[in-house]
Amino acid sequence: MAPATPSAAPKVAPKSQPSGATGVLVLADGTVLWGVGYGAAGAGVGEICFNTSMTGYQEILTDPSYAGQIITFTFPHIGNVGANPEDVERDRRAAIGCITRELPTHPSSFRSVQTLPDWMAAQGLIGLAGIDTRALTRRIRDAGAPNGVVAHSPDGKFDIDELLAMARGWPGLEGMDLAKDVSGAERPWDAGTWTLGQGYATSPHKRAEDPAPHVVAIDYGAKDNIFRNLVKAGARVTVVPATVTLDEVLSHQPAGVFLSNGPGDPAATGEYAVPVIQGLLERDVPIFGICLGHQMLAIAAGAKTVKMHQGHRGANHPVQRVGGDFADGVVEITSMNHGFAVDAATLPSGVVETHKSLFDGSNCGIAITGKSAFSVQYHPEASPGPQDSFYLFEKFVGGLK
Repeated sequence: MAPATPSAAPKVAPKSQPSGATGVLVLADGTVLWGVGYGAAGAGVGEICFNTSMTGYQEILTDPSYAGQIITFTFPHIGNVGANPEDVERDRRAAIGCITRELPTHPSSFRSVQTLPDWMAAQGLIGLAGIDTRALTRRIRDAGAPNGVVAHSPDGKFDIDELLAMARGWPGLEGMDLAKDVSGAERPWDAGTWTLGQGYATSPHKRAEDPAPHVVAIDYGAKDNIFRNLVKAGARVTVVPATVTLDEVLSHQPAGVFLSNGPGDPAATGEYAVPVIQGLLERDVPIFGICLGHQMLAIAAGAKTVKMHQGHRGANHPVQRVGGDFADGVVEITSMNHGFAVDAATLPSGVVETHKSLFDGSNCGIAITGKSAFSVQYHPEASPGPQDSFYLFEKFVGGLK
């Protein structure tokens, strides 16, 4: 079935359902956008965001940082290379679903083992096609990320009033702690790096007696490729849950601690995460954080975070190195996924801004003077995205004893 004719995003859309519509997006302000559903049937509520990446839709949909969010893909052709078991970032979905311009076509890739709609159905992810994603993206850009419901019903039957009530009743991401919901259990990280045609190799650094520096990675909702990159840089990695205590971290005798990405409001997660990080800083344990972990380190150092108007999500974000050990002016093209940011104006004395977004000037990195502790807002592990920033893993692991 061809997608329904794309429609712009008026303030109040007509409720009349076009023929053939099996999917719908209902925003909290009453806007109703009809399309064609795919993937899992059902309805899911969350924040509507957009991602500008041209590749890596499977990695994006399994990134735990997208918990509580419905992803609008700005690239019109999503699903062309199908799905496979190697391109997932976690073994369970976190996002609610996605919105696309076109229905996914039959995949063309030697790596594909499943169509994107079939994979999404198995993962419980709801898809909606036939939407004017450019108009929806402009709406998010101008008015901010709205709350909404995406729904798919193969028989085309929907209760719009009920869906609208769901959208209006959802409290939003501000003040919401989601890290503990997507975090995993404590485990040694055994997986190594990936090679085309060979899959994932077993990590050479997995035994306690291994001389490789031991990194304890706090999992606030990490992508697996982060752990692979730590291994690639030469570390032995133990993953611990978001709610780990300071004593539990120290019991592993880490050479360094990694703070991962994750979803939700950093101020809410910080209620239990920040005291642990402050304890590590007091003991001069080396720290490297990304995304939510960057925000956690900043809060632990005395800064504040703010909810962004539309967030940064995509694999094409330019970031300039501006301070500390990174004051060389070099521009990196980075992968980002965050809806909150560190407020640079609140950085206290002794905390240096090291990286800055060239899109809007927002803070993208800090370093703490006198400590081996630094962090970045973006995703240096890519997956998907550019590989400009792997040097950060080498800097962190290379500095450990």
